[in-house]
Amino acid sequence: MDFQKLCTFETFQRLWSEYGYGGKLEDVIEQEFRRIKGITYLDHAGTTLHPESLVRDYCLDISRNVYGNPHSHSPSSRLTHDTIERVRYRVLQHFNTTPEEYSVIFTSGCTAALKLVAESFPWSPQSLFSYLTDGHTSVVGIRGVASARGGVALPVAPQEVDNRAKEEAQGEDVICQTPHLFCYPAQSNFSGRKYPLSHARGIQARRLYPACDHRGRWFVLLDAASHVSCSPLNLQDCPADFIPISFYKMFGFPTGLGALLVRNDAAGILKKTYFGGGTAAAYLSGEDYYVHSANISDRFEDGTVPFLDIIALNHSFEALHKITGGMHNIQQHTFGLARYTYMLLSSLCHGNRRPVAQIYTEGQFESPSTQGAILNFNLIDSHGQIIGYSQVDRMAGLYNIHLRTGCFCNTGACQSFLGITNQQMKRNLQSGHVCGDSIDLVDGQPTGSVRVSFGYMSTFEDCQKFLNFVAECFVEKPVSVDQARLEKLKTTTAAAATSREASLTGFGHRNSHREAYTLTNIYIYPIKSCGAFEVHDWPVGPQGLLYDRGWMVVNGNGVCLSQKRETRLCLIRPQVHLPSNKLLLQASGMDTISVPLENSTRKHTSHRVCQSKVCGDRVETVDCGDEAASWLSDFLGQPCRLIRQSPYFTRDMKKRPSGAATSASLSLVNEAQYLMINRASVEQDYSEGDQLLDTQNLIRRFRANLVITGVEPFEEDNWSHLIIGNTRFVVGGQCGRCQMVGVDQQTGTRTKEPLMSLSAHRGGRVTFGVYLTHQLPQESPTAAFLSAGSPVHPEPHSP
Repeated sequence: MDFQKLCTFETFQRLWSEYGYGGKLEDVIEQEFRRIKGITYLDHAGTTLHPESLVRDYCLDISRNVYGNPHSHSPSSRLTHDTIERVRYRVLQHFNTTPEEYSVIFTSGCTAALKLVAESFPWSPQSLFSYLTDGHTSVVGIRGVASARGGVALPVAPQEVDNRAKEEAQGEDVICQTPHLFCYPAQSNFSGRKYPLSHARGIQARRLYPACDHRGRWFVLLDAASHVSCSPLNLQDCPADFIPISFYKMFGFPTGLGALLVRNDAAGILKKTYFGGGTAAAYLSGEDYYVHSANISDRFEDGTVPFLDIIALNHSFEALHKITGGMHNIQQHTFGLARYTYMLLSSLCHGNRRPVAQIYTEGQFESPSTQGAILNFNLIDSHGQIIGYSQVDRMAGLYNIHLRTGCFCNTGACQSFLGITNQQMKRNLQSGHVCGDSIDLVDGQPTGSVRVSFGYMSTFEDCQKFLNFVAECFVEKPVSVDQARLEKLKTTTAAAATSREASLTGFGHRNSHREAYTLTNIYIYPIKSCGAFEVHDWPVGPQGLLYDRGWMVVNGNGVCLSQKRETRLCLIRPQVHLPSNKLLLQASGMDTISVPLENSTRKHTSHRVCQSKVCGDRVETVDCGDEAASWLSDFLGQPCRLIRQSPYFTRDMKKRPSGAATSASLSLVNEAQYLMINRASVEQDYSEGDQLLDTQNLIRRFRANLVITGVEPFEEDNWSHLIIGNTRFVVGGQCGRCQMVGVDQQTGTRTKEPLMSLSAHRGGRVTFGVYLTHQLPQESPTAAFLSAGSPVHPEPHSP
């Protein structure tokens, strides 16, 4: 197969199927990134690009609202303060953690966050600052501060952390409390190599080198700036003490804004000497007296934060999720592009069969869990000589290809991959070469390399144009391909994918003979008996999916309305809008209105507390006000009101599922926190008269929270427990179906089907779907998330 045939989308699809985000990426480019037409942008590790809707929505926001200095107490200042606090929560939510576990300190970027840790860490003459040699300049720079205060720098090669691991954790040293700091990147900005997130726990527990060889208390600084641009970071799996990030690498806008995420348990170790406006609880100007703010974020944010930039983050998160559906999708999309480019570039040969590129990578792009969307290389001529990166850069500019060259502020990785000794580095400096210049070869040896990197809006055409550029400008004709190497890469990556899939589908021997079970859909029903709101990634609260069945509609007498009494309820489409902290009420022919999501009655002292009943249980509720009542009454044609469960009221399940340690807390659901259905069960031959009901229509009727695939029909009836993502669930039994199954959720009309078909298929039983109760860590009951696409691991009932 010749090179041009390999550079086709059909070939790419055969190598990697997870491209785009469920739609036409071309439409996204047309709507959001028209400015890059004709440009092949391949420097997303430097900064990614912002979508046009982000800036439009942001400009609309700041043109409609008055945002004052958050240090004041005026209405505009309170609006700013509240919005900033909402953004802090949104940041923590993105990394699957909570304000109880981490605090967000806004900085001007990742470098400023690293500097903050360096200047606040309590260095002593016994303290070690240890760091991976594959680290950014801004990380290595911490050693200057540490050394000036008596600390000792200890660089560690990446292989030393693995090779010198200890089997047993050393635990916290109660005798020696000398503070040490270990820093490593979640992803190398040079090669894209992903380091194990488990290193954080290993160092903290003194299980890994260097912590295992040095007594004291070890803290972990995880440089996440490169990693989070295209990959999810779950702080439940990686509880590092300090995590610096830059938001422009994630969103492209705003620039000049980053954050330091600080684990609250570790925040007390940081000590500041300088204090600026807003950081002091009290101080005296004529005496050395100062008391810092009790709030961790306030303590370290000197002066007024860039509040308009922070407000822009709301729109950044919203745009990213709207376009892509979440970081998992971005990771799969970008890794596929990088993997394809790696496979072809590493197989590309000159006419004399010599390779065209020397690629700097630890593996062979086997998995997105070990390799990011970065490809680093140097091109080689047909005589085996390195082509200077400046020449590649100049030629790329002529083709409107935007890439990056040099050492990428990572001298350690550059030396390691290019084989440059310390003496050579010093000689290069004496020859006039400094960081960032265009001196690419000294005595025929490279001083740096070429890096291409992909972002969530990158396309197959970007890969194609880059590969064709290399073939046209730097390959001695005829262009050839090392077919044996290409086939080997295909086999290696396919085997790795199979192995990875097998590791996800079971624990030990379970499910080893089955295909993977997958969570395909997540639905919440904010208002009981009203329409579904589909989400892709959603937090789990103490009562189930956050805001699921948090509200309900009652008639003029305060009696709960359901679709059994009022079928038109299904035509009300509520949406939870987390960025604005609003519940939106929408229906055809009606203006959209909103009610706040806050779980507090303090702001609504005029809204009465009342008692209602759900499935015979007495529940304490709060009325949501006259605007919502008027809207519902107009739509439903009868007096009614919207109420929500009081945040101070607790309702437990009547029957504790077997295997559940404690009784589950419920929202306004009927019987359990979750209802799960199996798509295969739905796809049985349900029919309505002579017409087959489509699967999606039926799924809507069964009103489940979770929809799974990869299972035989009704196999879920035999499960006792299951794990989705990182959350474990207890199966509480089958759901007895009622007349609501017969209400078409699109039209609100009532039919007898599919209830009769269900009874026929189930041998007279009218049960469908299973109830679930989650089992969350008691110390962090709100820190879990569910994501569509997550693997599902069932556990059958014991015989």
